[in-house]
Parts: sequence; C-alpha cells; structure tokens
Amino acid sequence: MGASTAELVPGSRGDILVLSMRRVWNLVGYGFQYEFEDVISSLTGADRADVTQLGRLELERRIYKSLSFLSPSPSLALRSTPRFGGLRLDRTYDLFLPVFNHVYEVFAVNAIPGWRKRCRYAACVISEAVESDLPEYLLQSLADFDHIYLCSNPVESVQRITGRPCSYLPLAVDVLMFCPFPEPPPRSIDALGIGRRSAVTHSALVALAHERDFFYYYDTIQVPGLNDASRAVSFSVIDQAEHRFKLASLLKRSRYYLASRARADEFSEDYDELSGRFFEGAAAGAIMIGEAPRTGRFLTLFDWPDSVVEMRYDEPEIAAILDQLDRDPERKARIRRSNMLNALRRHDWVYRLRTILEGAGMALPPALLARERRLRELADMVSAATVSP
Repeated sequence: MGASTAELVPGSRGDILVLSMRRVWNLVGYGFQYEFEDVISSLTGADRADVTQLGRLELERRIYKSLSFLSPSPSLALRSTPRFGGLRLDRTYDLFLPVFNHVYEVFAVNAIPGWRKRCRYAACVISEAVESDLPEYLLQSLADFDHIYLCSNPVESVQRITGRPCSYLPLAVDVLMFCPFPEPPPRSIDALGIGRRSAVTHSALVALAHERDFFYYYDTIQVPGLNDASRAVSFSVIDQAEHRFKLASLLKRSRYYLASRARADEFSEDYDELSGRFFEGAAAGAIMIGEAPRTGRFLTLFDWPDSVVEMRYDEPEIAAILDQLDRDPERKARIRRSNMLNALRRHDWVYRLRTILEGAGMALPPALLARERRLRELADMVSAATVSP
C-alpha cells in the first residue's frame, strides 16, 4: 500500500538500529532526543529507521486501540491489527533502540514489522511520561522489549503495565558542544531566558534591560492561537541540529540562565520533573537561577552547591538577586567551574549510551571510549583553569 511507513538511513557499521521520529516531528522540545540519536550514530555507526508516514501509523493505532478493548490479550490485538506498509529488515542487529519523545509515540515501533526476529536485544528510551496519563493499551505493545528506559518518573507504573524491566535514564546533553572550553568566549549576554517563563520575572528583567546596560536575551515569538506568550514553547524548528548549536552558542556566552523545574507554569510543585535546561546550563558553565525540583533524582544528579541558585518562579525582585551574586565574584567562578565539571564527568549523552550498551551485553565501541577520554581531558582543563567571574 504505497510507500513504507519508515525509511532506512544506513550508518557506517550497522550493529545497532535506532528508530527515530525526527522526520515527522520537529518541535523545539524534541531536540534533546534527536541530539541523543546523533551521538549514538557518531559513536556506533548505527543504522537509523526514520518514521515517515505518521498518518498510516495513526490509523493502525486507532484500529489496535479498538481491538485491544475487545481482545483477551494485547498480543492478540496486535497480531490482528492490519498493517499499511512497513520497513522490512533484510539483516539482523545486535540492538534495536527506538527513541521516543513521549509515551504516545510508542506505537511507532510497528513501522518495522517483525523487528523482534531480526534483533538480538531490544531496548527503548521514552523521554516523557506522566504518571497520571499512561495509555496502558499502548504501553502493552512494548511487551517484546528486553528493557525500557524512561527519562521521567513513572518507572514502576510502566514496569507494572508492560511486565518488562524498566529503569530511570536521566536526560543528558552533548557536553562537547555546550561546554565553552577549550576556548571560552566572552560572556556578553547578561541573562538568557527561553521557552516557558514567568510573566512576573520576565517583566522585571525587561525593565532591568531598559534601565541599565543589561543584555537580556529572550523569546519574542508566539504560537498561533495561544494567547499566553509565556507558554509559547511548542514551535517547530527548521533544523534541529542547527537549533541546538545556536542554543549552545548562546549559553556559552551567557552569565545567567533562567532554569526551573519542567512545566513550572503548568503544574503545581508536586510535578517535580527535571527540565533539560539544567543539563544545558551546567554544561555551558552558566549560572542557573530558578525554582529547581525538590525530588531525590534532582538532588542526586545535581548534588553540588549552587547547581541552581534558588529563586521563586514568579520573582519581581530578580534584579536584587543578580546584584547580590555580582558582588561575589568568587562564588560565581566556583559555580561555573562546578557546573562544567559535573556536566563533563556525569551528564554527557555518552554516559547514557554506555548504560544501554552494557545492559545489552555489548562491547563498548572505540569511538565511545575516545569521547569519554576527551571529556576527561576537558574536565582537567576546566579544573586547572582560572574561570572568569
């Protein structure tokens, strides 16, 4: 029935097959996952299967949803769901690794019919899943996976629904791209605020920029049909890799970075997911300021002093807070150094990939070990350098 629902992009080696949603979704918030896929490809030479026909998969999903409520088992419902084209594999892989932006994408695995017979080990990464919104009929379609990795909280619930081993896999960042070393540029941006923001804090910073020689870089776009500009975040980008490079370039040149818990404007403090901003800001050596999560995971991953300088999400007196920080250059230099060192040693995507490969019982490729060495070299450089306040 016409073209396949996925297209194979061959890599240089082909022991791993990554399933990607990059050809059907280019929302700005999905750049993290596509960046991870790019790191995987660069270190392993993985083949990549890009989903291309979302409409056909959506039709399959709706049929499967109806059948799942009528069938005695999810596996029977899946076998009974008609397929409207798919990518047929003509070789075997050591590892099948779909990377999903959110839990509602997991049905896309069916863009590759019969993948289980062609893959020795299968693991998937789900970036976003909310405890109160877990589609059980979709998660049950992951029953053939050996391991499920989640970058968000509901690990136990997903394990219960799928019956498969599940682990928490923290977000990360391409630290080599975000870190300003070995040649740090001048920090010419005083404060960087992107994406979701507090109208109160934003207004205070705009006023500060009018009153002083203060460069505040912020978004000026608005999503059509959304009246609240503070939540204008779900826009599309032309090229994800270029957008991530632009963000890294801005952050390396920023003194302060507004960073709060995920969806701070949308959920109460009980929703304490980690925002990707923390990983970006730390890697770039920016001083992060905002309302950090209060969960054990954040306290474990960002366990150094002043990883985030605490500030209310709605803070009309942010100018006074920044002035107080500016009066303590030694503290600022310590924060920058600690942020970069911890990112280099703990929060690059290579460490997440190592976890997955070791779980699959695979040998670590030379390029992965070389990247880890480069991260250690930069960490030694940062540790020895005099970090400008």
